[in-house]
Amino acid sequence: MFVTIGIPFYNADKFLEESIKSVFAQTHQNWELILLDDGSTDQSLRIANSITDTRVRVYSDGLNKKLASRLNQIVTLAKSDIIVRMDADDLISPNRIKLQLEILKKYPNIDLVSTGLFSVSDDLELIGIRSHPNLSISFRDLLLKRGCGIVHASVIGRKTWFERNKYDEKLKLAQDYDLWLRASKNDDLNIHLLPDHLYYYREGGSITPNKMLLAYKYEREMYKKYTSNWYYLVIKSFIKTLVVLILSKTNNFQFLINRRSNELVDNKYEQIMIKELKTISNTKVKGLNG
Repeated sequence: MFVTIGIPFYNADKFLEESIKSVFAQTHQNWELILLDDGSTDQSLRIANSITDTRVRVYSDGLNKKLASRLNQIVTLAKSDIIVRMDADDLISPNRIKLQLEILKKYPNIDLVSTGLFSVSDDLELIGIRSHPNLSISFRDLLLKRGCGIVHASVIGRKTWFERNKYDEKLKLAQDYDLWLRASKNDDLNIHLLPDHLYYYREGGSITPNKMLLAYKYEREMYKKYTSNWYYLVIKSFIKTLVVLILSKTNNFQFLINRRSNELVDNKYEQIMIKELKTISNTKVKGLNG
C-alpha cells in the first residue's frame, strides 16, 4: 500500500537529517516523502534539497504559515490515499508504518491509527515510555485527558478523513487536540490506539513553560467550545497552569516533563531502542550521504 509521509519543518537543521533517515529505515518502502518548509532561516531547506531520491518532494514558498496550515497543505499535496504524520525533530521506529498499515487494512471502518512512544532527550537518551491503556478513546476521555491519549505526530490516517477534518489554522498551539475534540464531537473519530512504542518523541526543546501555558489557555477555550459542562475542566486547567508557574519559578520544570512518561521502563525497552536507533543511524540516504 502506497503512503504519503509528510514532514513540515521550521528551523530544524539540528534534527532533520535523523528524522529523514528514520523514514528511509522503514520496513515498508512503498512511500513518498513530502518535506514542507515553513520559512526556515537555518540550514533545514538545504538539507531537504540535498536529497536525490525521487520519492522525496520538497516544497518551500518562503512563508511562515505555522503548523496547522502546513498540515492541511500536506493533505492537498499527497498523491496517496494514506497520510503519515511526523514532526521534523522526532524519529520513527523502522516498523511503524508497517504495523499501522496492518490495522487500516484489517479494519476498513478505522480512519486513524496512533501509537505509543519513547520519550527521549535531544541527545536520544531515554526519559520514559508512554502508551494509552485502551485501543480506543471516547470524547470524555479526551476532555479529561485520560491516559496517554492520541500521540499526535504518530498518527497515520485515510486522506478522506483529513479532507473532511481540517486543522484550525487560527490556532498557534494545540491544533491536534482541537481536531480530536471536534471530530469526536461530530462522531467522526474512528481511531485505533496501538500500544506499541513506535515513535521517538524529543521532549527537550519541544516542551517549555511558555508553550505549556499557552496550550492550557487554548484548551480552556476548547472546553467552552465543545462542552456545556466546562466549569470543572477550566478550574482544573487553571490549577495545572499554577503548577507549571510554580515549577518553572523554582527550576523544577524537568520534573513535570519526566512525570509525563511514567510507564515502567525495563531492559527490554532499552534494548529495542538501542537496536532501532542503530538501524536508523546506519541507513543511507541519497544526497545526504554523498
